[in-house]
Amino acid sequence: MTVAVRRGYVDVPHGQVHLRVAGSADAATPPLLCLHMSPASGLVYEQFMAHIGESRQVIAMDTPGFGASDPLPAHPEIADYARVVAQVIEALGLSAPVDVMGYHTGSFTALELSRLRPDLVRRVVAVSLPLFTEEELVDFRALYDTAPIFTPDGTRLLERWRWFVDFFRVGTVNTVEHAARIFHARLSGGERHWWGHRAAFAYDVVAAAGQVDVPMLVINPDDDLRQHTPRIMPYLRNATLFDASDWTHGFLDTHSSEAARLVAGFLDAPAP
Repeated sequence: MTVAVRRGYVDVPHGQVHLRVAGSADAATPPLLCLHMSPASGLVYEQFMAHIGESRQVIAMDTPGFGASDPLPAHPEIADYARVVAQVIEALGLSAPVDVMGYHTGSFTALELSRLRPDLVRRVVAVSLPLFTEEELVDFRALYDTAPIFTPDGTRLLERWRWFVDFFRVGTVNTVEHAARIFHARLSGGERHWWGHRAAFAYDVVAAAGQVDVPMLVINPDDDLRQHTPRIMPYLRNATLFDASDWTHGFLDTHSSEAARLVAGFLDAPAP
């Protein structure tokens, strides 16, 4: 059994933020706010939301500048994104503290929100929470560069699609139709495609980790950040690492019910 996912907008100081919402508000169960990776949109959470929305209200917002959300002025930091999340929580009138789930860049934003506004966050789920070496950052910045995606001959767009087909394991785990759906969401930022990565690669995750006390579940799937995520665990004060080696990119669609059970189990567990 699943629930419907609906869409809407909320006004915040810089403009409008686009939302997907599923489930019903319940005073006994905190809502779950979901933050996507960059570049993408809340679309990546839709199937997951349809399942976990059976037990709670769940909201997936599009990061400013991606999906259908208005952009912040260039060039936002992770703290800027986190402040917008706080504004969304307050604008929606959600009963704080809420639970927050992040994915890649969204995980950094969830951590930073917990640091800046611990009054707003009860528990955090992070799908990957990488700690990079300086050498790895050089490679990642080269991969996610600032070059325009859209050119008259379409060369760059075709290059990114071919890369994504391999990255998303099309033909073994995901279908080409599934990849196209997510790829389209990744194009939503247009030539701001690199803003989220720039913010993530500049974020001091170690410093933030040492200032956050909320319970955290760190999910480590078999994706491009698998080797980088366990490195952060010694710096987190109250976190558990879940080895999701059977999951990879797209698991919120291909294993949506299992992921919902895992996350709900963590969120619903008695306080330590």
